[in-house]
Amino acid sequence: MAINIKVNGHDWPVSADPDTPLLYVLLNELELKGPRFGCGLAQCGSCSVLADGVEIRSCQTPVGEVGNRKITTLEGLPELYAQQKKLAKAPELHPLSQAFLDQQAMHCGYCYNGQTIKGAELLAKNPKPTEAQIREHMNGHLCRCGTYPRIMKSIQAAAETIAKEG
Repeated sequence: MAINIKVNGHDWPVSADPDTPLLYVLLNELELKGPRFGCGLAQCGSCSVLADGVEIRSCQTPVGEVGNRKITTLEGLPELYAQQKKLAKAPELHPLSQAFLDQQAMHCGYCYNGQTIKGAELLAKNPKPTEAQIREHMNGHLCRCGTYPRIMKSIQAAAETIAKEG
């Protein structure tokens, strides 16, 4: 029995058992590269995706539970941003992804997916967050390399870019 899920604006029939972690379906059946297997316990955030705009940990979410929810992975963030901002065309990168590059916030890159997903969730809800709001919102997303100051600067820079775009 196939399960249908909506990922990055496309409907996908998947053959996985409903109890299979969503992460495994995203990696193995849909061959997406954004979400990562980190701890497998929903504690590090590297597997994060958005479900109807809210971050979830895909390593602990059974694929059978996502149903009709709209799943957005790192690959789908530019299109989601274009929809949120009512842009005619999606940018090549979400402003936060560009800020991560500009601020050189990615070292090993393992946390990049989760940090970007969680940061994009914040910026969609609060386009001008304070440093305290960023810290509180990002709590629970681990960076093995300790680039937290650069991650903070990336979110702040992306907020400035988003503010300029209106």
